Amino acid sequence: MRKKLLSMVAISLMVVLAAGSVFGAGTKEASSETTVNMFQLKVEIKDAIDGYAAKYTAATPGVTVKVETLGGGADYGGALKAKAQAGQMPDIFVIEGRGGYDIWKDYIADLGDQSWVADTDLAFKVDGKVYGFPVAIEGYGLAYNADILAKAGIDPAKLTTRTAYEQAFKTLEAKKAELGIDAPVAMAASVAGGMWWVAAQHNLAAYWGGGLDFNDTSIIDMALQGKLDDARFLQYAKYLQLLFKYADQKILLNGSYDDQVGAFAQGKTAFLHQGNWVDPNLKQLGVTFKIGYAPHAFLDAEEKGLYLFAPSWYCVNAKSPNAAAAKAFLTAMATTADGHDYMVNKAGMIPAFKSVTLKPAGQLSQALMAANAKGGNYGVFFGMLPDGAGQNVFGPIFDLFAQNQNNLNQFIADMKKAVASLPTM
Repeated sequence: MRKKLLSMVAISLMVVLAAGSVFGAGTKEASSETTVNMFQLKVEIKDAIDGYAAKYTAATPGVTVKVETLGGGADYGGALKAKAQAGQMPDIFVIEGRGGYDIWKDYIADLGDQSWVADTDLAFKVDGKVYGFPVAIEGYGLAYNADILAKAGIDPAKLTTRTAYEQAFKTLEAKKAELGIDAPVAMAASVAGGMWWVAAQHNLAAYWGGGLDFNDTSIIDMALQGKLDDARFLQYAKYLQLLFKYADQKILLNGSYDDQVGAFAQGKTAFLHQGNWVDPNLKQLGVTFKIGYAPHAFLDAEEKGLYLFAPSWYCVNAKSPNAAAAKAFLTAMATTADGHDYMVNKAGMIPAFKSVTLKPAGQLSQALMAANAKGGNYGVFFGMLPDGAGQNVFGPIFDLFAQNQNNLNQFIADMKKAVASLPTM
């Protein structure tokens, strides 16, 4: 990703204009006491964002930022609706795409005049107007333990087709005792365990965008009209079936986020079906082995790209009396050294802002940055789906398939029926 440095003078000026003071500078007299309530869904950054909010609060007299986190597969949308009904709508909240915008548009402030807008290509826009602050650049492939693959004689650079994966999984399965692994893959799909999003959102994204140009939405456009591409979906379903077959079955059917990530971190699986947001977790778990990303190559034809996207956006509650303070908090995050340090070093994210010069320490984030620089990656389009489609429509179908892995035809039939229902959701 190309980075351009904003001068310190420009950065300071933007923050002075937006927040009334430079975050981290000396104290000033507060004109009033304001509490900014933020409700966010990335459980993996909870400690980091709590720490940043506390630091911002200490440096900004008259303003207190409180963060509430609900994530790990919990029903964030339902919780936000409950807050709205109770008259407790937060000052900053999260949407994950057009579906969320359509629900909350009456509460979403126009952010087009904010200084950070010119510093990113990933702001959430509708009809040319900016409504969302990009939380990060995220992405994924199938993460691998390079040491285990090397011992098994598997070259991750050659994992570019479904056939190549099938052979690799068979090799790993045959050498489990020798390699000290429980299964080739750590993947979870349980709705009850809150892990529906791994399969029914992130893995399904391979069908929506894999092997296509980065901005090609033709497959999901077809789905929004109620139709599947039968030949393409058959190839995708066979790849998903492979992942399910060679996954640790306890984790697949009943495992939590911690179970899934922990198994990989302990060297009990060769692959992990998660994105770069697990970097902080892997660090906490003491991982030292080399990690990389291979593509989710489900097609017969070669696929070499990874999946890159802005997964979510912070929105400011337009009806809140604290909207100005909420905007100032986001501006500081995007434009100050403390904000950059939080995003990169503390939260382990890839910032969506070009002025950020820090590089993430996490190996998976580094792999994404390298892939982004190289190009040839794939778009992630599940944010285009109707609200709740991933969790309530597709999630149970993927869960059922995980429990009945030989019934490929039933999975395909269930998905065709579900996609046919999308136009009326």
